[in-house]
Amino acid sequence: MNWDLIFAIIFYGLLLIFFLRNRNKFEIQAKIIAIYRTKIGLRLMDWIGKKFRSFLFYFGYFSIFISFLAMFFIFFTLVVKTYQFLVVPNATPALAPVFPGVPIPGLPTIGFWHWIIAIFILALIHEFSHGIYARVHNVRVKSSGLAFFGPILGAFVEPDEERMEKKGKMAQLSILSAGSFSNLLLGIIVFVLFLFLINPISAGFYVSEGVVVIGVEEGLPVELVGMKEGELIKSINGIEIKNVDDFKDNLDNLKPGDKLDIITDVSSYEIIAVESPNEQGKGYLGILVNAQNVEIKEDLKEKYGSWPFKLFMWFQLLIYWIFLTNIGVGLFNLLPIGPLDGGKMFYLMNLAIFKKKKLAKNIWVFVSIFILLLIIINLLPLLTKLVMFLVKPFSLLISLFF
Repeated sequence: MNWDLIFAIIFYGLLLIFFLRNRNKFEIQAKIIAIYRTKIGLRLMDWIGKKFRSFLFYFGYFSIFISFLAMFFIFFTLVVKTYQFLVVPNATPALAPVFPGVPIPGLPTIGFWHWIIAIFILALIHEFSHGIYARVHNVRVKSSGLAFFGPILGAFVEPDEERMEKKGKMAQLSILSAGSFSNLLLGIIVFVLFLFLINPISAGFYVSEGVVVIGVEEGLPVELVGMKEGELIKSINGIEIKNVDDFKDNLDNLKPGDKLDIITDVSSYEIIAVESPNEQGKGYLGILVNAQNVEIKEDLKEKYGSWPFKLFMWFQLLIYWIFLTNIGVGLFNLLPIGPLDGGKMFYLMNLAIFKKKKLAKNIWVFVSIFILLLIIINLLPLLTKLVMFLVKPFSLLISLFF
């Protein structure tokens, strides 16, 4: 039974009922964005902005500095990774959308509730931070509320744009950078929590056994020799593989051209490593593995039952996805493109440097188009699969009649 699909149907069913009952309170934009305005949180934003104004005012300079560093980092990374994707055989795209049930190489598949909660938290933190910094600089926040971008649930705050444009460039940059900076800060805090608290605790609860292949990249050594998803890895070069740590230890010093004899529960394979598309001089097989079984320790299960530990594992995965989504979306939002916060900051920076609105806008438009092209290139494999998925039923129908 696909619980993610059931939960999604129930969740969006309830949202549809809420939308239909409050249809006159929604504003529809671009036919796919639904805005539901409220006054929730405005008093708290105002109180925080006034109570800690001095600290937040000067902390805003740090936020601007880090945000511009992150902007140049994500821009440079996107350019380099796109180049590698185009010229390096079997290189992976630099970008991947995160949706429930959609596998991403190297990451666990995100469940529906993990996705909804993580996305809502990052949107809430992002927009609330914008609101606080608007009040720090005496810009009125007209409303807050929920935003529905198709199936994606988010939050928003609506500062007085006219009042904001009359503020100095540093004040505008401070307000614009606050959202993504807060996402990055939350991501770092959650990562530290995950690494030094959640993981050590979970290590005392569970034991993992067996190694199962959960992903095989097309055109790479593992796929070329015929190994399939679902096979259990028994040994590498005659060394027994009991768990994922054993598997990783045996590949730590893998170099391009190294030969491996891997035995699974299905067959034996002779595999020659190629160079990693991400790290020069490092061997690469194009395989993704996971533990076959993750079991709660017997003594703990007998004493407390299994449900507290399953709940902890669910919470652990949620923390992990909160970290990933806040870092990923926080960085993406700082790209100097169009209407994103990074794009607005980039335009203000150009205006401060060149002093001419037309020149600043032309540079902003050129860079936005260039980045949009890079994004499309990286999403082409996914878009191609989506088109093929949509076209396949029609091609089958045509083959039945002709």
